[in-house]
Amino acid sequence: MPMPTRVKMVEVGPRDGLQNEKAIIPAEVKIALIDKLSEAGLPAIEVTSFVSPTWVPQMADNAQVMTGIARREGVAYPVLVPNRKGLEAAIAAGAAEIAIFAAASESFSRKNINCSIAESLERFAEVITVARVQGLRVRGYVSCVLGCPYEGEVSFDVVAGVAGQLLQLGCYEISLGDTIGVGTPGRAQTMVDVVSRLVPREKLAVHFHDTYGQALANILAVLERGIATVDSSVAGLGGCPYAAGASGNVASEDLLYMLNGLGIETGVDLEHLMAAGNYISGHLGRPSGSRVARAMGCSPHQITTTANA
Repeated sequence: MPMPTRVKMVEVGPRDGLQNEKAIIPAEVKIALIDKLSEAGLPAIEVTSFVSPTWVPQMADNAQVMTGIARREGVAYPVLVPNRKGLEAAIAAGAAEIAIFAAASESFSRKNINCSIAESLERFAEVITVARVQGLRVRGYVSCVLGCPYEGEVSFDVVAGVAGQLLQLGCYEISLGDTIGVGTPGRAQTMVDVVSRLVPREKLAVHFHDTYGQALANILAVLERGIATVDSSVAGLGGCPYAAGASGNVASEDLLYMLNGLGIETGVDLEHLMAAGNYISGHLGRPSGSRVARAMGCSPHQITTTANA
């Protein structure tokens, strides 16, 4: 299968990346980060989540952040919603796109959203219906597609089944998440092959955590299977509160450097992206989690990474 010539990068740092930070980050810092990411040319930036502040205190300022960002034409600004209440709050804040989360593991589903997989899909059916009536686009996520912290390996048939149901409910795209970062390239390819029997490849995205250092290898492997949408997190921010030891998503800067080297178009500017990552890392008081940002920050030479250079 031919490698895609263009890849859509979906930036999840402001939501997935920051939600587990213990120190509350001021809304103005989050807004500035999102605006910098918009300036970098990213086509989609996950802004925040409309969840209970009791469960995710970091996202308590969701409406303030959503209404404070400078929205750019052609850029999508999805927000996570867990239920009807969250959807209504998101709509009130001006959201035009939402994301919902299901899991391929019963144990993870109960730990994460306090219900079974079947119950979660029933809950999301109402959310999706209302959202689409209101003219909102809906993106679906499936967690634990390559492994679960409680159950170990998961069945790819279950992954495909959940993804297929989300598609049937009305999600325009399904992001397949290696939540604990245990996947390897061969398994990632097999998983995509199985899921694509029920969901067309052009409607699939991937979301790899880098716990075992396999994220870029996994992304390259699924690009070879025709996947052309990839989630990433600026400066490698993130983790999973329900999966001990799970590190952040693959760093957006590292992903872009690899895609540039492959000659794959993204429309994203690496220097602006690194500036956004360095901005939030500086606020957090730690180095960027991006190897590319750290290397280029220390190097006196500007290295061209495009395949045709």
